[in-house]
Amino acid sequence: MRIVDVCAFYTPYGGGVRTYVEQKLRISQALGHEVVIVAPGDEDAVVERGAGARIVFLKNPRFPLDRKYWYFSSATQLHDTLDALEPDFVEATSPWRSAGLVADWQGSAPRSLIMHADPLSAYAYRWFGKVFSQRTIDWQFSVYWDHLRRHADRFDHVVCANPDLARRLAEGGVPRTISIPMGVQPGRFSPENRDAALRAQLLADCDLPESASLLLGVGRLAAEKRWPLIIDAVNAASQERPIGLVIFGEGRERRNVVKHIAGNPHVRLFTPERNGDTFARVLASADALVHGSEAETFCMAAAEARASGIPVIVPDEGGAADHASGGAGVTYAARDPASAANAILAVLAGPPHQPRHARTSTEHFAELFALYESARDDRLRAA
Repeated sequence: MRIVDVCAFYTPYGGGVRTYVEQKLRISQALGHEVVIVAPGDEDAVVERGAGARIVFLKNPRFPLDRKYWYFSSATQLHDTLDALEPDFVEATSPWRSAGLVADWQGSAPRSLIMHADPLSAYAYRWFGKVFSQRTIDWQFSVYWDHLRRHADRFDHVVCANPDLARRLAEGGVPRTISIPMGVQPGRFSPENRDAALRAQLLADCDLPESASLLLGVGRLAAEKRWPLIIDAVNAASQERPIGLVIFGEGRERRNVVKHIAGNPHVRLFTPERNGDTFARVLASADALVHGSEAETFCMAAAEARASGIPVIVPDEGGAADHASGGAGVTYAARDPASAANAILAVLAGPPHQPRHARTSTEHFAELFALYESARDDRLRAA
C-alpha cells in the first residue's frame, strides 16, 4: 500500500511525533509498504528516507504560539498534494484543522484519524479540574466534542495509543475508536545498556555518592508535563533517603522549571540527549523513571524505560499508566505530589526490579497496517 500521513505535528526539532514518524518510515519498508509523510514547513521540499519512504514538506506559516511548529493553511494545496500522491490509505495525525482538511478531501481512499494528542487532558482538565468535574468540563467544551464527532464520523477509524483514551472518546460519542498501542525502536533499548560509570557520573552531577538513588525524567518542559509536581515529590522523598533527579528536556517552561528547582544541587536539568545510543545508556543506568503527565496518549519515555529494564513511576491516568502494568512499575494518584513521593519510596525500597516485555514499534505498525489493508480491501469490494 501507499500510506500518506498528513502530519501537522511533525517538527525537525524533536518530540514524540518525530520519533514515531522516523520509526514508521524505517519499519514500513520491511513490512512492504510505501509511506509518505506530508508535513508543513518553511519551504516546499522532498526528503528521501530510502526506498518507499519520504517526507514531503509543503510551504506553510509557522504556528504563532509555538514557532517550532507549522500549520496547513490551504485546503487546495493539501488536496492537490493528495491527488498527486494517489494514496491507498490516508492518515490525519492531528484532531485540529488538518483532520477537517483530510476529511474534506474528495479522494476515494479510506482514512484514519490518529490521536497523537489528548487536548482535553492536556489543557481543559488540567486548567479547570480543581473546580469542575470532568463531565462538567466536557459539557463546557462541547464545541471541541462536536468538532471531533463531526470529523471522526468521516473517518474509517479513530486510532488511539491507549485504551483509556479510546474509552473516553467512545463514551463521548466518537465513532469507530480503536486502541493500538505504540512501541519502542527494536534493538536499541535494553537492560544490557546499564553503565555503572555513567550512573556514578550522573549522581556526581547531582552532588551525591554512588550509594544514592538516581531518578530520571524525560520530556518537554511544558506545563502539562507537571515538572514542578515531580520536583516536589522527589524533594519530599529525599527526606527519607538520598535521591538525585536528572531531567532531560527543553521547552517554553524552562524558566519556571529552573525556578522550581531553586538551586537544589540534587536536581539537575540537562538538554535532551540527541545521540540515541547514549540516551539508551542513560535510561538503563537510572534506578527508575518518574513521569508527571496524566495527558499522555502513549508516553514513549515510559515505554523506552520499561524496555531498558528500569521501573516506571507514573500517574494512574493517561497512557503512561499502561507501562507500569505487569509489575513494570508503580502508579500514583494523578496530580498528587504526596502520592508520587510515596510511590518513589515504594519503588526504591522494593526488591530488585525484574525487567518486563516491552512492545516494539514493529509490532505496532504490523497491527496498524493490517487494519489499513483490511479497510482498503473492504472499500475495493464495496466498489
